[in-house]
Amino acid sequence: MTPSAPHEPEFVLVPIERLRAHEEVEEANVAELVEEIRRAGVFADPIWVSRGSFVILNGHHRVEALKRLNAVRAPAWVLDYETDIVSLEPWRPGLPITKAEVVRRALSGALYPPKTTRHRVRSELPSRPTPLADLFHGESPGSVHRGRSDPPGPRAADASRPG
Repeated sequence: MTPSAPHEPEFVLVPIERLRAHEEVEEANVAELVEEIRRAGVFADPIWVSRGSFVILNGHHRVEALKRLNAVRAPAWVLDYETDIVSLEPWRPGLPITKAEVVRRALSGALYPPKTTRHRVRSELPSRPTPLADLFHGESPGSVHRGRSDPPGPRAADASRPG
């Protein structure tokens, strides 16, 4: 399988320990998501992460729910954050936020409060239902699984790529 072109979103199963939050989460939302994910048996809505830094752009609560379920991977759309494919705005008016500050906060651990940033992508990203079994077993913790950005069916072909 060939990697996606630069600037093209790429569906990946990312090791959870590589993900970097830039916002705190609300406990009630996480608890609700844990039960919802357990009930569904699939993870339908991939998170969004920045290529290279693995900063979570969308999905902080879903990642925390997966952690509490002891998942080792999270389904993610990997995006080129520095390009105009991803836009950033604050949830509250008047709060100036930059992409560089989002990354800095994620890397330093100085998290924003919940729902501070709002990321949008230029085109809609499809749902990628991922069986929970794919998130809990298998590969070494450092492996990253990539799939095609156009869904071929219920599961993309996997190929390991070191960090």
